[in-house]
Amino acid sequence: MAHQTEIQLPKFNRGIHLITHLIESELKKMQIGENGILHLFVKHTSAGITLNENADPSVRTDLNTFLNTIAPENQHIYTHTDEGADDMPAHIKTALIGNSVTLPITCGKLNLGTWQGIYFCEFRNHAQARRLILTLLT
Repeated sequence: MAHQTEIQLPKFNRGIHLITHLIESELKKMQIGENGILHLFVKHTSAGITLNENADPSVRTDLNTFLNTIAPENQHIYTHTDEGADDMPAHIKTALIGNSVTLPITCGKLNLGTWQGIYFCEFRNHAQARRLILTLLT
């Protein structure tokens, strides 16, 4: 059986933000079976979602620094520049990070590793509210 909901995330500043608690809160509202699969999909081309370490916040800082290094703003090689200097780098970062993750549900809860957390990645300087689709297969 499939259950699906669309949520609007809080407006985040540019950066990498832990959202595990938001996803767990939404799961409580859905009809969770004992075991299943949760698929998360970001409906935007300049933001991403990933699973990574959540114990040490420096992981987020380092990941953000690395992404900004490999996809910097204001590069003469970009032709897609109508939406600002941060737009094309945001698309590149989304292509690298991705806009979806699939997670196991076991005994009615997310079955994450000890140090894993779900991160929403906002790549624009002045982003609007973002939408996330949660699809639960039980």
